[in-house]
Amino acid sequence: MELVQTVSKKKKYVIWPLVFVVIGIAAKLTVLAPPRVNVVALEKRDLTAQVYGTGTVEAKVVVGVSSNITGRIVELYADQGDHVTRGQLLARLENDDLQQQQRQSEAGVGRSGAALNVEMATLKKAQAILLLAESTARRYKSLLEGGMVSRQEAEQYENNYQVAKEDVARSAAAIEAARMEQDASRAGLGFARSKVADTRIYAPTDGIVITRDLEKGATAVPGQAIFTLADPATIWVAANVDEAQLKGVAPGKHAIITLRSSPGEQWSGQVARLGRQSDRVTEELQVDVAFTPLLKNFRLGEQAEVYITTEAKKSVPALPSGTVVTSGKKTGVWIVENNALSFKTVSVGIRDRRDFTEITGGLDGQERVVAAPVPLMATFRNGMKVRVK
Repeated sequence: MELVQTVSKKKKYVIWPLVFVVIGIAAKLTVLAPPRVNVVALEKRDLTAQVYGTGTVEAKVVVGVSSNITGRIVELYADQGDHVTRGQLLARLENDDLQQQQRQSEAGVGRSGAALNVEMATLKKAQAILLLAESTARRYKSLLEGGMVSRQEAEQYENNYQVAKEDVARSAAAIEAARMEQDASRAGLGFARSKVADTRIYAPTDGIVITRDLEKGATAVPGQAIFTLADPATIWVAANVDEAQLKGVAPGKHAIITLRSSPGEQWSGQVARLGRQSDRVTEELQVDVAFTPLLKNFRLGEQAEVYITTEAKKSVPALPSGTVVTSGKKTGVWIVENNALSFKTVSVGIRDRRDFTEITGGLDGQERVVAAPVPLMATFRNGMKVRVK
């Protein structure tokens, strides 16, 4: 019995050290083991540098169609979403009173024309009388010189001649007044016709009806929009781009546009123009990106994203962007040599939207570059042991 107890005690002294050894080995292989990392190598890739921006779909040309006069809308010939052409009839206002005024003006033109004809006839009569009076006065003057008539008779016919001259002058003045009256009547008629014409509202340009702001029965007043038109040829994305990314952004640069209403779809675009004043708060500049070809179905104000291509390179050395880190003021990558880490400074070029970065110097292509999660890479130090997966 004592022998058994003695053996048991000796086993305890042997087992516990073994347990600690096993635990130590396990800890060394797990918790205390060097971290496992993936490695990548330089590879040739086609890269494009793109600048990102967000904005909304807008139209450069937006026209409000309004009336020149105050009137009640009696007919509407277009609705929201309709395509209209320049000169197309869009609406009609009530015009009964204006048409009456037009008819009155037409009658006034007729009266002034008739009055002018009367005065012209009177002038012709006065001119005929003048010719006769002149001839008679000249004849009696000759007879007076021959002593065949009295001075009184000659003076009477001379006086008739002078009166006839005054009648011709009066008729000529009456004709001028009648012509002026006719001009005034014609101007009044033109004004009345323009007012009647103003009751018909036409499209000032080709476009799409964005909104119909008034309905049948409403009273239109000058300056108040009845319709709002947008020129589909001027639809673009007004994108806000960070000032720090503006290098290389210029009119004519190709862009890719995505719309919130169509996730996964892309539209081709082109930079149309750049703003000249940045937002002082957001430090962003507005860049207008036009659709190429034109966007047929659009909604003004829709959220959009743009990716503007500023540079493109073919078959250049590249690494996944996540492998390139900044240590202090240096940009570089962590490489593995003999299962130990070493930081190597590199120079970089463009960064592709697919998360690849051009390496322009610092590597010869034989290095094994570490690709690891950011939290793990934050713990890296020169000489740190790692295990390559």
